[in-house]
Amino acid sequence: MKENLTDNSEREARQSKTKRKKEMHALQNIGESLVQLDSRRLIELGLSDTLMEAVLEAKRISKHGALRRQMQLIGKLMRDVDAEPIRKKLDLWGNLGAESTARLHQLERWRERLMADEQMQVLSELGQKYPDADLQRLRALARNAVKERLANKPPKSFRALFQELQKIIPAATDERPSEGID
Repeated sequence: MKENLTDNSEREARQSKTKRKKEMHALQNIGESLVQLDSRRLIELGLSDTLMEAVLEAKRISKHGALRRQMQLIGKLMRDVDAEPIRKKLDLWGNLGAESTARLHQLERWRERLMADEQMQVLSELGQKYPDADLQRLRALARNAVKERLANKPPKSFRALFQELQKIIPAATDERPSEGID
């Protein structure tokens, strides 16, 4: 009976050691994410002075071995900090980046469709989805952008078309692009 209790406690110790190790690696990963941030975002996080100094030092280190040791130090310092708010803030910033990228891709698809052959169909679709859109301006910008592209001129209208679409299409849309946009 004593052997069973000893075996169980040893398994629990091994599991908890493994769990602790995973947690330490997770903290070190958060530390690596901190090193990738710019100074403005680091300040927003309100890190402790020692952790902030360690992160800034890691940004200056270029040698692999020294950087690895510095990352381990950051992981160790992270144990003394409540990492959950930092992780949540990093996740939020990561999601904002993905949403922003998705919106830019959506705007680019609209612009390319406007410059394609079926411009009238795309304009009517845009007019239905966004009634405030100035369709005549969009048509003129798209036509000029196509002319610029063919003449190898600077993309003035191409950029203006994108900016006009940014004004028309709201930032926080849940719209999934229609079949022709993808």
